This record gives sequence, C-alpha cells and structure tokens, in this order.
Amino acid sequence: MKALIKVGYACNENCTFCHTAEMRELNDTAERVEWKIRRAQKLGYSMVVLSGGEPTIRPEFLRWARLSASLGLDFGLVTNGLLLSYPHVTDELIDTCRLRYVYMSIHGGDAKVHGSVVRADTFQQALGALKRLAGKIPDLTANCVVTTANMRHLRGLVDRLLPLGDLCIKLSMTQPKGAANKASSVIIPDVEECARFVKDAIEHGQEKRGDAPVRFAHDGIPFCLLPGLEDLYDDLKTHRFASMIEVDEDDFVPVDDVAKVQPDEVCGRCSLRGACPGLYKGYFEARGAGALRPVLGRPRANSYNFVPERDIARAPGAPCPLRQGSVSPFDRGRTLFLRLKDRIRLFRTETRDFSDAELFAVKEDVGQIYLDVSKKLAPDDFAKDLLPLRRSAECEGCEKRSLCTGTWEPVRVDVFTRDDARVLEVLSGLRGRVLDLGCGEGPYLQALAERAQRGEVEYVGVDPDEGRLRVLASRYAFARFVAARAEDLGEDLGVFDHALVLRSYNHLVDPREALRRVLALLKPGGTLTLADNIAFGLVRSRAIAARAESSPQNRFEHYRNDSAEDAARALTGLSMRLLERRDVGRGTSNQWLLRYERVESSGS
Repeated sequence: MKALIKVGYACNENCTFCHTAEMRELNDTAERVEWKIRRAQKLGYSMVVLSGGEPTIRPEFLRWARLSASLGLDFGLVTNGLLLSYPHVTDELIDTCRLRYVYMSIHGGDAKVHGSVVRADTFQQALGALKRLAGKIPDLTANCVVTTANMRHLRGLVDRLLPLGDLCIKLSMTQPKGAANKASSVIIPDVEECARFVKDAIEHGQEKRGDAPVRFAHDGIPFCLLPGLEDLYDDLKTHRFASMIEVDEDDFVPVDDVAKVQPDEVCGRCSLRGACPGLYKGYFEARGAGALRPVLGRPRANSYNFVPERDIARAPGAPCPLRQGSVSPFDRGRTLFLRLKDRIRLFRTETRDFSDAELFAVKEDVGQIYLDVSKKLAPDDFAKDLLPLRRSAECEGCEKRSLCTGTWEPVRVDVFTRDDARVLEVLSGLRGRVLDLGCGEGPYLQALAERAQRGEVEYVGVDPDEGRLRVLASRYAFARFVAARAEDLGEDLGVFDHALVLRSYNHLVDPREALRRVLALLKPGGTLTLADNIAFGLVRSRAIAARAESSPQNRFEHYRNDSAEDAARALTGLSMRLLERRDVGRGTSNQWLLRYERVESSGS
C-alpha cells in the first residue's frame, strides 16, 4: 500500500485548473517531511509517494528519496515531470532510490495545447521525461486534466503518447477546486460533453495501439456517461493509496471520496453506484445532475472481503497499541484489527463494488462483519461457516472509540438461525393459498410441506430459473411451480391468502412493480411477508479471497442491497398495512423482516 505526502504547494508551472493556486506559499519543512516518511514506514506502507504543488522543485527532494530507500520503501512521485527529463536525476532515482511509480501531468499532444493549460513552455521537457521513464519503471501514468481548452484535442495527445509503449494514458475531468473553481464556467467543461470526447479518445487509442502495452484510464466522470469503459476507472484507491497527509496535518488520514457526490434522487437505484465516482460536488452544486443517466437492471455484489495486511505485537494483558498513538491513518470503513492471542492483525478491503459510505454503514452502523471459518469459496451455511465479529469490550470505554477503526473479536453466537426462527414461526401459521415469489432453491419449502400434504396449504412457487424449478418439482410433488419474472405476474395464477418474498426481494429488477402485481393477487386481509439480507463483509485469508473473487461461480445475483427501511420506503403508497418490522443492527444477522396486511384501497 502507498502513502501520499504533500511536501508543499509551490510549483514551476501555472495550470489554469490548479487546486492549490491560493496556497503556493505554504510549504512544509524538510524535517517534517522526513518525519512523515518515517511515519509511513512505521505504519507498514510499502511505498512513499511525494506530491505538491511540485515536489521536485524542493532542494531536499533527492535527500527525501534517498531516505525513503534507506528505510526499505519504494518511492513514487506525483509530478509535472520537468526535472525527470534530466538523465542523471532519473537514473539515480531508478537505480538508487527505488523509483517505481510516477503519476505525471501532460495536457496536450503538442506545445500549443499543453501550454494553453499549464501556461508555461514546458511541453518538450514533459514529453522527454515520459520517454525516459516508459518501460523503465513498473507503474507510469500520463495524466491529462480535461479542460475546455484541450477537450477537443485529446486524440492528438493519445497519438503522441502511443509510441512510448509501456504507460497508462489517463483522462481526468477537471475538479472544481482552487483556480478551476474561481473560473469554473470558463475552465470546466460540461460533464456530458467531456465524457463524449474522453470516450472517443480512449476508443481511438484502443483501436490504434495494436500490440503495444499502452493502457487507458479515466477519472471524475460518471460511469453512465462512459458505457463500456467502466472498468477503466482510476483514482487514488485503484492506485492502492491507503492514506495521505497534507502540509498542515499532523498525521496521515485515509484517502476519501468526499469531493464527489451521487445524488439519491438520480443515482439511488443505479446498478453502477458502488464503484462509480458520481459527480464532483462542486459541479453538482453549480450545474445539477441533469446529465446523469442511471443504469438499471444490472446485478451487483452483496458481499466483500477483508484480507490480512500486517500484524502488530500485543502481549497478553498489554494495553491496546492503538491507544498509544494517532488512530487517524486507519480507514474506519475499509480496515479493522482482529484481536488474536498475542497480536492484533490489520485487515483491509480494497473492494470497488461498494462506495465508501456503503462500507462504513455495513461495518460501523450495523456491524455486519463476519469471520469466515469455512475456507469455502462461497459460504453456503452461514450458521456454520460464519462467526459474527463484534468490537472488543475494551473499545467501548475508549476515548478514541468514535475515531478508531477498532479491534474486533469473533462471537460464538448463531445469529442466523436465531433470526430465521421468526420467519419459520410466521410460516407455521399460514393456511390457504400461498404464493412464493422468487422461490429459487426453496429454502423454506420444507416448513410448509407437512401442511401442504394435508391439504391445508396450496403452494405456488414462481421463479424465472426453469432449471431450479425442475429440481424443486422433483422433490415436492404437492407444489405447483411457474417459470416467470415477478414483474410479469398475471391474474391467471388466481387469488392468494398469503404471499412470500423470502430472500428474493433484492433479486427483483423492479420490486415496486413486482409487489404491485402480487398485491393484485392477494385477498383483502391477506398477508405479505418479506425477508432479505443486506450487504456484509467477510474477514478471510488472502488466498481464499483471491480464489473466490476469481472463481467463475462468483456471479452477482442481487440488484440491490436494500434494508428493511429501503424496502418499506420503496413500497410506500401501496394498499398495505404494516404488521411487523425487524431491522438489521448490531447483534443481529444481516437478515431483515417486513410483514404487511393487504387492505382495501381508498378508491375501492
């Protein structure tokens, strides 16, 4: 993992979009930067990356690079690359200082376009630096910030860089920050127009690159505007930055997405929401979300993995080592410490299937994190395979409780069987015609079997998977099975006394439409029971997690990870009266329950 250190905000260019245009006089001391490098090594990071402003204009620059290497760290730069055009500098950085990563700015394919953005005659130096670095370091990105000045010239940049070979060409939407925010209407392009030119340039490059090892990436543009290029998204997290530190900060803090926004009214049901950057907050506030085109009907993940990163020694009876220093470097949504006998082990998730806000809610708000003791690629018996993780008791009274990612311990309580008992209790009271929507593998059919065989229950199961229905039909002769989408249910199924949507609500493409159709088949006074699961995190070994994530059987089936609150909100206005609600929270499993009674509509 990488640590990003801002050494100061002075620069030898004058970019029109500069984030730090009003802070150029603010620079850190050489001694503080050295402390930050040593702090990064102590925190267990494998690489230090210096940024600014422009880090290479500092006279202490090479001293910092040598210090980093002496501590066993790889070295990286976020830079305009001008100093790297000098062979003796580049050679020392690569050969002696372990330079392995460069994220370099270049904003046009010729001097005129590049100069219109950086307002300096530096194109040949920048291009020279890229030529010297390409193929010599393992991770080289040429980043172009897309402004109104260079947006129509992106193909020219791609054509200029393609012959260099082993590098990534990245096109980034301008962020409304610093100088760009001061003249946003002049500098920042319309996001939809920007996306169109970025997509054109990337596809142009992909077509022309042939066998060259050139890669492409984008940032700052919602995925719905870049169809087919979603996997090329690139930011600090995809570059494996764990934390960063600004000039005036006293310790590292996690990298975050606070500058970006996904407005609920537009993005709330979008299938791409987890990994998508959304809009820059400043852009949304100034120009709105009219360009967004939410993508519906694609499945998404319902779980993610934490994998081990490093151990911190802790003798039995010794105080928590996290209390001895700052806890700010540890991302509360993406990390946790597992308490073991003589140490605590740091786990981290690098998932892109969920937003930072979603990850924080799963871990910190509702505590749905589990230790996988099964070693299976996909746990299929949660009661046996998973142990709930809870905050250690010592965390509760700690003054750093609200700031710390915490130490966690497994609890040997079967929350899954306990919470599912209420569903079985509801099923035990059903009589008459029962509609089971999304019956799938029939997890609850056995609970109805005895009464169905006595004629007390007439069971009809609906699912779009004909293969699964054939298996169920071979096991349960008393049942009728219908292959259909829930959203296509018709009156030919007849009228029902009860309807069930058990562990299938989040599998529905359009739950409101599906439930509207179910209610049309339900007698007044009939009941509707819904139970499903929210997303959860698994603490696993790195090997098991890697195998699971690469397995062909690892396919998404959920269209959302709605909670009871989300489902209840989605069903507002339908002719139902709430009978019972059980939410997910700390101490529960990840399964929620809603029960409704069908009532006569006001118009009937």
